[in-house]
Amino acid sequence: MDAEKLSAVLLTIEDRRSWDARAELARAIELEQVARDLGDDLLAARARLCQINMRMRRGDVAAAAEQIWHVHQWAVEHDARQLLARTHLIWSAIHLHLGDAEQGLEHAVLSVELLDDESTEHMHVWHRTKLADALYFADDMETARVRYAQAEEIALRAGSPALLCMLNNYAYAESCSGNRQRAGEVVDRLQQLALDWNTPLEPAFLDTIGSVQVSNGQYARAEATMQTCIERYAEGQWDDANAMAQYLVTLAQAQRGLGQHDEAQASLDKALQECRSRDLGESLVRAHREQAELHAARGDFAAAFTAHQAFFKVYHRQQSLKREARARTRQAMFETTEARQEAERFREQARRDPLTGLHNRRYVDERLPDLIRTDPALTVALVDLDHFKQINDQLSHDIGDQVLVRVAQVLTREVAAACSDGFVARMGGEEFLVVLPGTEVPSATAHLDGIRLTIRNQHWSPITQHLPVTVSIGVAGLVDAPEDAQAPLLSTADSHLYAAKHGGRDRVVSGTGLRGCIGHPSAA
Repeated sequence: MDAEKLSAVLLTIEDRRSWDARAELARAIELEQVARDLGDDLLAARARLCQINMRMRRGDVAAAAEQIWHVHQWAVEHDARQLLARTHLIWSAIHLHLGDAEQGLEHAVLSVELLDDESTEHMHVWHRTKLADALYFADDMETARVRYAQAEEIALRAGSPALLCMLNNYAYAESCSGNRQRAGEVVDRLQQLALDWNTPLEPAFLDTIGSVQVSNGQYARAEATMQTCIERYAEGQWDDANAMAQYLVTLAQAQRGLGQHDEAQASLDKALQECRSRDLGESLVRAHREQAELHAARGDFAAAFTAHQAFFKVYHRQQSLKREARARTRQAMFETTEARQEAERFREQARRDPLTGLHNRRYVDERLPDLIRTDPALTVALVDLDHFKQINDQLSHDIGDQVLVRVAQVLTREVAAACSDGFVARMGGEEFLVVLPGTEVPSATAHLDGIRLTIRNQHWSPITQHLPVTVSIGVAGLVDAPEDAQAPLLSTADSHLYAAKHGGRDRVVSGTGLRGCIGHPSAA
């Protein structure tokens, strides 16, 4: 095999969607040796990156993370632009696996910026698709839609088969973001395109379609979709051990929606058997959750409660396994010389709240003392959600988490607009700290009251139904504290927060505010 033919073979792995990652990994290893025999380092690096991608596909993220540094370094040193673009695409997937949406997005952006006229049509479509996926994971669905649209336009113009996968990802992102109507419109385009191209949809795409149909209450259509999905999977062309259990759970959801409880239980029993025989933790979590829903639909609430307990047990075990897997991946990254350069990023991550992405108490303890020493105009504020326990108790802790994330986003945006050097931290539970350098108390209090109103006037009903969301805020400047130190300053802000709570909530209280609170009585 000469270099030209080897390049063409590698391109089929790089630009073609394959379900048999094990076979493609073995093939890429053989091709790397061919490239080395030819003395072609670029082709060898491409083959190595194909191996890394297939290891990712098989779930060995730690090995992928350890090996990708070497390919990346070679691509940088030799100005191999296309290889570097593909490397950043895989880097993005690794970081998203680690739960690091910010780094995942950064690498996805680089994977698109490196595209040029020499990039393949598939790269132009797929790299933009993965950038859109990364934007979705970074909670920026509005910008993600722009990138999905760009990928769709390019794919339509080129007649790229990657368009089907792009629409699948787009529908999934819209559905997970709660945009059921948009998700339905995208799956309709996906199905029409498959008909126009006379291309049978692969089972994974049909599962996405079925899930969207279930969420839109189209249970009969969903059942028919999932029956087709399972039949197609049984043809044996797709190598994904986790798939059948997932498909059976989606089928059970559709059957439950139709009131076909016996059929749904039969599907669920098969799914549970698949999960246990193959040790499919993720699918088992979903199956137990659906089992609880099915018992509840039958009116057997005792059985539903027992199934819900089983769900939580399996869920927490799976989360623990995920943490261990991520720890192994991080360790693999640190075991290479290049990976140690990531130390500063991990330091930053240790100073972030994992739920909201805000700074945490550790960051405050490091940053605030310096500000207190150097900024006499410093103002801080403690922000606490009113009656947050009601949201957790009456709705769920998941809804409570959504409220915390939304409030954190509002605080971050509004504080940045009010004070470019300011920051927000989550101190724990439903309490946040706002730090406003160079901002005197009267000005800070006015800004904070605007933030209070912005939070109150958010469109909360899709999340909290009938329950309002308001905050009480205690403000303190260095002039209010008995001494220039962190503990007295925060204690003063806390006493003002206490006054806001006992003054009726949904208000801002500062030192002057104790003689006249800003805000209004709330039903919260």
